[in-house]
Amino acid sequence: MKIHNDMGYRVYVELKKKNKEFGMYPLCITTIDKEVVAGGSLIQGFEHCRPIVVVDESHLKSYYTGTFVSASTLDGTGDILPLAYGVIDSENDAAWSWFFDQFKKAYGERENMCIVSDRNESIIKSVSRVYPDVSYFACIWHLWNNAYKKFKKSHVELSEIYFSMTKAYTQAEFDSLMEKVEKVDIRVKDYLELVGYKKWARLYALVNRGWTMTSNIAESINVAQVSARKLLIYDFLEEVRKMFGCWNRRNWKVATQTYTTLEKEFQEMLTLNEAMSTRMTVVPSTEYLHTVNDEERQYTVCLLERKCICGRFQVNELPCPHAWAVLKRKFLMPEDYCSNYYKSNSTVMTYNVHVYPLPD
Repeated sequence: MKIHNDMGYRVYVELKKKNKEFGMYPLCITTIDKEVVAGGSLIQGFEHCRPIVVVDESHLKSYYTGTFVSASTLDGTGDILPLAYGVIDSENDAAWSWFFDQFKKAYGERENMCIVSDRNESIIKSVSRVYPDVSYFACIWHLWNNAYKKFKKSHVELSEIYFSMTKAYTQAEFDSLMEKVEKVDIRVKDYLELVGYKKWARLYALVNRGWTMTSNIAESINVAQVSARKLLIYDFLEEVRKMFGCWNRRNWKVATQTYTTLEKEFQEMLTLNEAMSTRMTVVPSTEYLHTVNDEERQYTVCLLERKCICGRFQVNELPCPHAWAVLKRKFLMPEDYCSNYYKSNSTVMTYNVHVYPLPD
């Protein structure tokens, strides 16, 4: 059996017949290096969720203080899925580097992985050291709060434009919104350019960050622990473990009782897109390339690459209304063109990871 870093082992010997001299024989136990995976085993099950890791911190209120840190993501239903957590002395470079070092040993580095957090300098430094090839994104809410502190007079006018810009699907839409920002306050435009578009705008992101644009899920964990953060460290960690265990069990139960191909939220989005596609006409160009007429506008859909000129098909990884129109014409199943992350069986496999109880 594999010996993990949080396990020990005992050996029991059962004799088939009485032998008083058995204790004289040497007992040899061999461990094979490749079987000992302490510090190197990857968390299983989480490969069925999009590798978007949200990290955040909150301060403990007990006599010994300290800072609770966590890493989490969203499962296929949009619920919070905690990945790892720990306690550090304070928010400094060494402490955050320790956390990311431990996290990398457990979670690894995955394809199209990204990390989302507030603009904490220690987090940014640690991510660049431990995960040099992983994209880092700023929480759009924290970024806007930073801008608000610098340019308070522009907050009311610009907030709606800014949040629309962060989620823009096309270059034309983004440029149009940025022009509005420039007209209201060019200083805000300069600030956002200085931060870097790829750090906050979904259109410029180097990997698909899905629906996770803020660090709200990690902050929700902190809010759920308001009372527990007053406890001493052992009791606090036990409360965290029990809470995550309850979440895990509840979400597993919901997932096993879902009988649609997609999870409820995405099934509803797919149904809505189908309704919007009824007024559209399709003109095929090749087997995979089609032109879709939507009132007075034309959209190009490529089924082979799962792309639409509107941007929603490839970013949401769900057939947009234009793609839906093409799929209906070709009698294809829309679920086959949805991300596997949204499918019910992926959520069930995610929660095959158990949170085991600890002894007294």
